[in-house]
Amino acid sequence: MPYELFIGLRYTRAKRRNHFISFISLISMLGIALGVAALIVVLSVMNGFQKELRARILGVASHVQITGPDNQLADWQRVARDALAARGVVAAAPYVNAQGLLANEGNVRGAIVRGIVPGREDQVADIGQHMLAGSLDRLVPGEFGVVLGSDLARALRVVPGEKVTLIAPQGLVTPAGLVPRLKQFRVVGIFEVGMFEYDSGLALVSIEDAQKLFQLGDRVSGVRLKLEDLFQSRQVARELYKVLGSDVAISDWTRSHANFFRAVEIEKRVMFIILTLIVAVAAFNIVSTLVMVVTDKQADIAILRTLGATPASIMGIFLVQGALIGVIGTLLGVAGGVALALNIDVVVPFLERLLNVQFLAKDVYYISELPSDLQRGDVLTIAGMALVLAFLAGLYPSWRAARVRPAEALRYE
Repeated sequence: MPYELFIGLRYTRAKRRNHFISFISLISMLGIALGVAALIVVLSVMNGFQKELRARILGVASHVQITGPDNQLADWQRVARDALAARGVVAAAPYVNAQGLLANEGNVRGAIVRGIVPGREDQVADIGQHMLAGSLDRLVPGEFGVVLGSDLARALRVVPGEKVTLIAPQGLVTPAGLVPRLKQFRVVGIFEVGMFEYDSGLALVSIEDAQKLFQLGDRVSGVRLKLEDLFQSRQVARELYKVLGSDVAISDWTRSHANFFRAVEIEKRVMFIILTLIVAVAAFNIVSTLVMVVTDKQADIAILRTLGATPASIMGIFLVQGALIGVIGTLLGVAGGVALALNIDVVVPFLERLLNVQFLAKDVYYISELPSDLQRGDVLTIAGMALVLAFLAGLYPSWRAARVRPAEALRYE
């Protein structure tokens, strides 16, 4: 073992005459551990939010959406066939999208009414996997059934088997004036995808029933596509423009929901910068700790210099001390942060029950549960950053120790 490492470890373990130095060292170590743990947990939660938000949005929306002019597409079979021939497209489903009012016994709610083909819809969306009651297969053309989001059904106070009145904005011209189109639908299912936007404002009907209600004839609003790799959506959209031409509008999920994902990404970066300051403050504590150690050990440094120790060796001794504080603090922080990130689904509900509060209200946030996605790259980046800051914090005190002059240090001993 090099004597620089031996003496540095001995200085770290030795009982100091000034206990305040030991206390500052402990605070520095705990500060680094707290900062590292906080960074790991926060970045894991932000990753979890991004992943969960993407999964829930794309469980109802689509990877790529093709629409016609004025939200009407006549020859959708040809469009779907040409889209399925493109590379990376695995499924296509037509849809009708319109706004309407749902009413039941004085309860009125606005909703997005989506006409679907149940068999095809299951290939491009995951709503069928989130049914609380009934199923999408019960949307039979001509029977005017409707599947509602759980919050929408609760607001209308309806259960499967009851009827709701759907009011379409397209009206009928009569001698008495313009009369809205009304049609009674029977609730045949209720879904809950976990996003308030969809659970409280989406109603699914058969595509044929939607075409009749909104007077579309054989036309639809567009075609929804599912891709083999959702991260290739922009490239696939560009290729589809070449195939389908400019008569249709093509949008992918990165554009239609860009604000959500951009906001999460920005918040993740800002939180990383802010929480890095915790580690930086702990690193400054290392500076003060080592400066006090150097002052306390000036006589020892002078004796080592007279025995032949070089300034570089003296510098190495105190760098070992600073690095040891950084390594122990980082290891403690990584262990605590990883453990908390992996068990966030247990810790947060426990705190909510203990404090009798709900951190993420469903009617305010898109996601009502705190997700976590621990990524190895984030852990390694945070650990490396903490170690680098701890090493840099030890440079100045070590350099100051190397400049101690033996004669001046021993003059009054």
